[in-house]
Amino acid sequence: MRSVRRKGIALTIAMALAVAGCSSGNKDDAPKAEMAGDKVVIDVFSPADADTNLDTNPVTKNMSDKFKIQFRWQTTTYDAGPAKEKRQVALASGDYPDMFFLIPWVDGFTKAEVQKLGKQGAAVPLEDLIKENAPNIQKALDSNQTLKAMSTAPDGHIYALPQWADCFHCTYPDKLWINSTWLKKLNLQMPKTTEELRAVLRAFKTRDPNGNGKADEIPMTTDTQDGALIAYLMGAFAYDPVGANNGVRSLLELNGDKVETPVNKPNWREGLKYINSLYKEGLIDPASFTQNAEALQATGNNPAAVQIGSSPLLHPYIFVSPGSKDGRDKQYDAAPPLTGPDGKSYTGYNYPTSTGYTFMLTNKSSNEARIAAIKMLDYIYTDEGQLQTWGGPEGVAWKKPGPGDVALDPNTTPMYKPLPDASVPKNVRWAALAQYNNTLAFRNAQVVPQDIYSDTGYERRLFQATKLYEGHEDKAQVFPEASVWGDPSVSAELATLKTNLDSYVTQGQLAFITGSKNIDTDWDTWVSGLDGVGLKRYLELYQQAYDRYKNGK
Repeated sequence: MRSVRRKGIALTIAMALAVAGCSSGNKDDAPKAEMAGDKVVIDVFSPADADTNLDTNPVTKNMSDKFKIQFRWQTTTYDAGPAKEKRQVALASGDYPDMFFLIPWVDGFTKAEVQKLGKQGAAVPLEDLIKENAPNIQKALDSNQTLKAMSTAPDGHIYALPQWADCFHCTYPDKLWINSTWLKKLNLQMPKTTEELRAVLRAFKTRDPNGNGKADEIPMTTDTQDGALIAYLMGAFAYDPVGANNGVRSLLELNGDKVETPVNKPNWREGLKYINSLYKEGLIDPASFTQNAEALQATGNNPAAVQIGSSPLLHPYIFVSPGSKDGRDKQYDAAPPLTGPDGKSYTGYNYPTSTGYTFMLTNKSSNEARIAAIKMLDYIYTDEGQLQTWGGPEGVAWKKPGPGDVALDPNTTPMYKPLPDASVPKNVRWAALAQYNNTLAFRNAQVVPQDIYSDTGYERRLFQATKLYEGHEDKAQVFPEASVWGDPSVSAELATLKTNLDSYVTQGQLAFITGSKNIDTDWDTWVSGLDGVGLKRYLELYQQAYDRYKNGK
């Protein structure tokens, strides 16, 4: 698992659906539209970070005017646990919105949740709306078979849409970013093995690399929402599946055509023993398993001193702000996947990179609201729509390319030039909320300087760092979770099993790492307990789903 996270309250989706009603979602069943002048009112549930006010955001105004929508926002934070909990409460109470407009790595729906909400009528089928009102979405579905397989439930309906983001650096999310300034000061090499990393972390802890005369350095830290601590370190011992929703680790891997899990195997145990050994030496920050992204960022930006020696995360701007006055944001470079004592050197593989379901219309929405919403999303599927929503107004966060500008892919004609994050005002774009047709061609057409440490060279920095990880994935072990749907008749059971197993595995791993469980004496009992929370049944159901997928059914 991607370290410990809040799992939400005990309310289940099954409870939510009991109050959701069984409306079929047909046009005749839709509620009467609520209007505000010439605009249709749409209640929208979305996450928003601390710097974003969706009511005053200029993209909101642009979309409101363009598609005659009066948005009524219900927002959560980017903290995944509380965000999902609020979503659960809304569903369980029956007081849910017309539309869920989510971010996959914050609070995207899973396949099992989508199936249940669709089966009970809470989620409205979208395929006819798309055919009649959304030619750009239809074109994407017709031309991208993976997207179509991800979007279409086994009963043939599209109850929700995922985002699509061809993000090369996101495909390999389990990176470690190390303070290379500290490495140089201490005359150390970038670590390549598990024991070389231990030596580096020890030096960070004991040799005052920030030079302030205080033992305030933190050798390794991360957060519960974004952290890849277990995943990165485990790669030296076993393949750690990334999963089907950014931020949610999978329990599934393939052994040939057999669906298995790595978490009950000897190599996994050895990985946990290694992580525990680092923890016992004080080389891993205990806050890694409790703090949210905001707390991690506060440490990374501490004006008193640079404190973070390394952080296992997708990219360094998660823990340090770009454009830092002291240049600390330029101090972090990627370490390669570690090689373990048996020569293993795996990395997680996440493709497609956005697989949580983020756009859903509910049976609370009117026909007018449904049409306006799908037309808005269809606009976002265009290059212009991506730039105006994901990127924000022209001239504020991006501008058109100029003479001599070179795209990320030099063979591609430049389309847009992102402006330095430090110069971009707060609350001017929808950003990740609108990342729906972020194709490889679109991403590669952005202007990126050759200097990877410049304010606008970040994408190239991430691209080059990811090359260290490319090839360390074992695609034969990757379960194609994005394309495999479970049997709808057992979707509720699968969701419950996943919740219970996630909790059991997360708590168990944390106990072994922190030492509250002894991995030498308690491992066998813990492994036996996996079947007590349904592992055997979980693997059986996914084996059946995988077999149907392989057989083209």
